[in-house]
Amino acid sequence: MNAPEAVASYIPTAAGPLPFCPGCGHSLLLRELDRALVLLQVDPAKTVIVTDIGCIGLSDRHFSTSGFHGLHGRSITYATGLKLARPDLTVIALIGDGGCGIGGAHLLNAARRNLDITLLVANNFNYGMTGGQHSVTTPIGAITATTANGNLEGPMDICATLAGAGATWVYRGMTHDADLAERIVQGVRHPGFAVLDIWEMCTAYYMPRNDLSKQALIDLFGATGMARGLLVERERTEFGAGYRANCAARAKTAQRVVLERAFEHSLDRQVGIVVAGSAGQKVKSAATTLARAGILCGLDATQKDDYPITVMTGHSVSEISFSPQRIEYTAIDSPDFFAVVSVDGLKKTHRWIARLPATCTLFLDESFEIPQTLARVRRLPLLKAARQIGRYSSSIVAMAAILAESRIFPLAAFETAISRYQSAGVAEINRKAVQAGVALVG
Repeated sequence: MNAPEAVASYIPTAAGPLPFCPGCGHSLLLRELDRALVLLQVDPAKTVIVTDIGCIGLSDRHFSTSGFHGLHGRSITYATGLKLARPDLTVIALIGDGGCGIGGAHLLNAARRNLDITLLVANNFNYGMTGGQHSVTTPIGAITATTANGNLEGPMDICATLAGAGATWVYRGMTHDADLAERIVQGVRHPGFAVLDIWEMCTAYYMPRNDLSKQALIDLFGATGMARGLLVERERTEFGAGYRANCAARAKTAQRVVLERAFEHSLDRQVGIVVAGSAGQKVKSAATTLARAGILCGLDATQKDDYPITVMTGHSVSEISFSPQRIEYTAIDSPDFFAVVSVDGLKKTHRWIARLPATCTLFLDESFEIPQTLARVRRLPLLKAARQIGRYSSSIVAMAAILAESRIFPLAAFETAISRYQSAGVAEINRKAVQAGVALVG
């Protein structure tokens, strides 16, 4: 087999001329990026250039590689997703200094994470696409569309910021550097998060207002106290490799929950059950067990939970749907069965109870006062029965009562789910709760 022909340029002439203003540093940067790709000889089909909003966002369409364009400041997030999904890809993200301000949190997390992507910052000290407003890197005293009397804010040191956050390869230079392409090559080859802060000229807005020249740009490094060159090069576990190794290790020891059909059911449509109780009353875990029981009967099951941010206080409401077909709509607009097992649950669902249709059966403790409702009401001593068994068993009592009366699937499936998926002590209590619930409607 013949060796593949070397790629002479990754910027095809068919894409047209680069769309930047005359003298714009973006053009120089893209030419150097092209030269770096030629040196690397990357596979265009396995290389992605990711951009976001801003003048630099016009770049990806001019390369023969794959491209991804998204929201302002978010190029690093798309790059992260691409690299995690396809670790074989060479992923290069382009962002402006404006995007660094808007997406600053994403940059910090990328440095902290250390995924193998390369970030090129086209840093021209202002928002060029929208008229030359000041950005997070605008030097003190600089004139921009929004700092007519001179910028008073200190410029963000991108390299120091990301180095402090954990970036393992950090470089600062300018588009006029003769070795910029070679530096980009080093960044791409580095096995971790590599960032190049590349200072450049905005000929449309920043240069005319600040009399900026190549020498003035060089002098700016000293004036700001920001060093040039390779500033950080260190080793740390690359996130993608570490993540995959961690998953592989966990897969060897993880215990899978297998739910194979063991019982029959009587459903011919989707049915919705709502259980409303208190936080700490084991409403969620009981609902999960009930859902697993339905799956043991060959039903599709979904669960949705509602609870406050606090722990062991306030309401806890679970919605469980069952269907003999695939469940496409998981919300319960009109419940078939509704159970209330605490005052907190009653307060939370008071308005819902008032809207229940006549087709719904409402199970609640005999002590609760409820609003007028069209639902068929079943007042039962749920709390008394639960107190005789265990403080956390009221939800199981109510669910068993629903199953005993509705017969949507066998109680044996519920008992099996309890025995199989709950600890021995809890299962013993909850099997008694099932029998108590059955007795209440017997």
